[in-house]
This record gives sequence, C-alpha cells and structure tokens, in this order.
Amino acid sequence: MAVGQSVRGARAVQLLSKNHFKEDPIMNVSANRALTTALVVIDVQNDFIPGGQLAVPGGDEIVPLINRLGQSFRHVVLAQDWHPAGHASFASSHPGKQPFGTVQLPYGEQTLWPDHCLQGSHGAALHPALKLDHAKLIIRKGCNPDIDSYSAFMEADHQTPTGLTGYLKERGIDTVYLVGLALDFCVMFSALDARLAGFNAFVVLDACRGIDREGSMAAAIRRMQEAGVQLIESSAIDGRPFA
Repeated sequence: MAVGQSVRGARAVQLLSKNHFKEDPIMNVSANRALTTALVVIDVQNDFIPGGQLAVPGGDEIVPLINRLGQSFRHVVLAQDWHPAGHASFASSHPGKQPFGTVQLPYGEQTLWPDHCLQGSHGAALHPALKLDHAKLIIRKGCNPDIDSYSAFMEADHQTPTGLTGYLKERGIDTVYLVGLALDFCVMFSALDARLAGFNAFVVLDACRGIDREGSMAAAIRRMQEAGVQLIESSAIDGRPFA
C-alpha cells in the first residue's frame, strides 16, 4: 500500500464512478447466491486514513458505507497490511533513498514508501469506526520482510500466495466484491489477482478512495476493465442481501 501526493482521491473516484459504472443482473441474487459471495475489505487501517503515515485522501469517508454494505454479506474478509520493521518496501531500509523513489528487488521494481503499518502498531490497526464483527477472516499481508504485497491474494513476487484463494474456494465462494484503500494500488491488485484465481470480481467504486499518483487511477481502471473486473457503485447492491 502506498500514497503519493494528494490529488483529491474522493473527487477522482466520483468521476470514475460516473464514467465507468455498470449495472449487472448478477446483483439480483437468490438466497443460495449468498453462500458463494464474499465482501473483501482492503486495508482500512489507521495509517491509510487522514492523519496516518500514508494517508489516502478521504479514506475515512468510506467507512460508514463499508459498514452498511457489510451487513448485506454473510461472508466478509478483512485484509490488513502488516509489515515488520525494516521491510524492503520502506525507503528507510535503503540508505540514500527517499519515499516514492524506486529500487530493484529480486522480483522487480519496487516503489519505496515511508514506514507504515508496522506490526502491532496503532497505524497498522483497523480503523476504529470499522464495524464488521461478523467478518470470519483477517488476512495479513506484507509480513515477509523481503517482499511487498499490495494484493490480498498474492505477494509481489507473483509466486507467494497469502492463502486467501484457498480459504474462499474451500468455502465454495466464486464471487468477490472489493472495497477499501487504495483503489489504484491494493484494491486494484487484489481485484486483478482475484480474476487470475478464477473469481468473479466486482469493485465498488464509491466504497473506495484512491491516490492517482502520476495517472495511476486511470491506469488502474483500464487494467481492471481489461481483466474483466466489473466496476460498480454501491447503489447496485446496497440493501440487497447476500446473507
């Protein structure tokens, strides 16, 4: 997870919602559909909320909506960035490097970030207003000190799974709805990996906020669409039970 310069993330998501909203008949689910559908909440943590080490603009604004959407799902999973001190993605781990620069790691180019979401810290904790007590799983990512992990499904080396795919498939889940932070990083990579793992994937745009660093928002939308990720607004599912 990462944050660059603030570019009015809330406004950017609103504009994208208008341009990329798609209604889909899959929203009219039957009762048995609830058993095969999950809400995956990405990185709604203190360090990604305004005031945190890597604050996503407007990140706190989506919490009430996520809480409301969560009540419509029987299956809820929370993803949580959970880095050890000295993580390879931290600029502080590379002498002479600054946040938002890059280095080459064995798995490829790595953007460097300020220290964030340190294991057991206040910044790594889920936002206190997030009320999803019926969530069955918290999947922690970025735990390997040598590999970053934007995606809730797969670490950045594209070889190391987090275990989320197996968890969902063992429960017969074939469709995921993704919300959280940041749309153009961890949400996007989670959605792309969900598709690679064979899931139907929906991203709820107004339940996300993004960064839009150097055009990353438009690039994320394009990549998700090309991968078959459905981009929707919460009005398509709000109040329709998946539980």
